[in-house]
Amino acid sequence: MKWHNRFLDLAKVVATWSKDPSTQCGAVIVRPDMSIASLGFNGFPKKMDDDPQIYSIRDMKYDRVVHAEMNALMFCRDPVPLHGYTLYTTAPCCSRCAIHMIQASIRKFVWPRATPEQQTRWGLDRTYQYLREVDASLVEMDHG
Repeated sequence: MKWHNRFLDLAKVVATWSKDPSTQCGAVIVRPDMSIASLGFNGFPKKMDDDPQIYSIRDMKYDRVVHAEMNALMFCRDPVPLHGYTLYTTAPCCSRCAIHMIQASIRKFVWPRATPEQQTRWGLDRTYQYLREVDASLVEMDHG
């Protein structure tokens, strides 16, 4: 649990790097030896205009934003498949991010326990279904 808390704390720090004023998410991909393979936060792709005004236009923001999990996966320089790696995130993965992590062979997930609002808003039933389908390990923490 000590390591889970440390990596969740690190994901929270990484989340603060996001320029999104309403949702800041962070992700940490950890190797089996407990070393850090990659970090990611939600934001617009490199070289795209990230003017704060664009973040305030909901449709434009959602059309451009790359989720923290996907950024961490894309910035990871370790060869895929990532067998034995763990993904730590500041919030539960959406179903699309879960699918991409599963495709990269990540089967261990740690995140704070979802609120009822997150469960509904992000359609987490599908995320949980996908993780069960591949027999992934999920730890939901009461992490403040």
